[in-house]
Amino acid sequence: MLRRHFFLGAATAAASLRVPGANGRLRLAMIGLGGRGRWLLQNEEFPEASFLAFADCWLPQCEKAAQIRPSYAQARHYQDYRRMLDSEKLDAVFVETTTHARVLVAIHCLQAGLDVYAEKPLTLTVEEGRVLRRAVERYRRVLQCGTQQRSIPVNAWASRFIREGGIGRVKEVIACNFEPPRRWTPRPGMPMPEGLDWDQWCNQTELRPYHEELHRRWAWYWDYDNGGQSWGVSGWGTHALDQVQCALGTDDTGPVEIWPEGDGEAAPVVMRYANGTLLKCTGQKRPDHSDLGAIFVGEKGTLEIRRGTLVWDPPDLIRDKPEDTPEGPGENRWHIENFLDCVRTRRLPNAHVEAAHRSTTLCHLITICRERAKKLEWDPKAERFRNDAEANRMLARPRRKGYELPRL
Repeated sequence: MLRRHFFLGAATAAASLRVPGANGRLRLAMIGLGGRGRWLLQNEEFPEASFLAFADCWLPQCEKAAQIRPSYAQARHYQDYRRMLDSEKLDAVFVETTTHARVLVAIHCLQAGLDVYAEKPLTLTVEEGRVLRRAVERYRRVLQCGTQQRSIPVNAWASRFIREGGIGRVKEVIACNFEPPRRWTPRPGMPMPEGLDWDQWCNQTELRPYHEELHRRWAWYWDYDNGGQSWGVSGWGTHALDQVQCALGTDDTGPVEIWPEGDGEAAPVVMRYANGTLLKCTGQKRPDHSDLGAIFVGEKGTLEIRRGTLVWDPPDLIRDKPEDTPEGPGENRWHIENFLDCVRTRRLPNAHVEAAHRSTTLCHLITICRERAKKLEWDPKAERFRNDAEANRMLARPRRKGYELPRL
């Protein structure tokens, strides 16, 4: 480990007093320049901020990012993000890595006194979320998760409308029955691409022989994500379940029971909250992105929150809502602006670490429930199962030596 990673309280307190660079512009870096990272750089704006550095364990990715806009050409390139943290004077970092690497990278950034925008899904396990939450608290940093629907105006308005009783008591919520992760089967290794640090890419997971399927489609597989493909539990499922948590006002808690409705690794799942509200992850996939939200059934009517649009019944249930937001370039605008504003003001961001951890926990609960194939009792305060020791063992995973989580 490099010296910067051993920041203690006094150094972190001093870092919280850091002022932005020249002309008040925030000094940014991005770690992980794959599809999502480059999409943000290509399609979103970062007001009053500049990217000074890019880091990726596959070094050619940095050069691809630098070519997106002329202003990115100035950014320095690093294969090992830890050397970047040691060398650069930064204010905040966008962590756009693979899911299995994300939490450890984010914690190293927090320890270096930097604020973090961490892509979704926030964690690979419930244990990771607990440790990351402690790190944010200990180092007194800002962390925003990339669940941008919390900041899209019409989504935020609809969530508040439900929380404030607009549809009456919420009896049930219907979300998509999202798909499970796949399991990797051993395969012969393939030639290593030039410029790739495979050990760093594998991070906490087994150091397997290089294979293009792992490198390119990692989100399909359990070792690296909890089902990150589009209709996967922690792919679009993270957005949908975060929308549920936000609208129900349960950002600091979760369900108390969860059970499968059927058999198999893709069984529909139902959760019950302490107030009796049922979350039914039983809906069918749709050929568009409307699965990125959920249908809220209340005493006064039904409101479906999608990404940037709403559907409701009866017709007079809603008036004077914000305009719809088209999907695509610019839809992250409000979320990024909220993060950068919180870096400057030290306010709590919209998708703060506690909310993001709780929403991502729902993804993990679904996978565990399907594997155990039984009703489970969840204690959202202790963040443990009441009735199943094996399920509790699934809340964490063994980590490869050299990539352990810090003790916080």
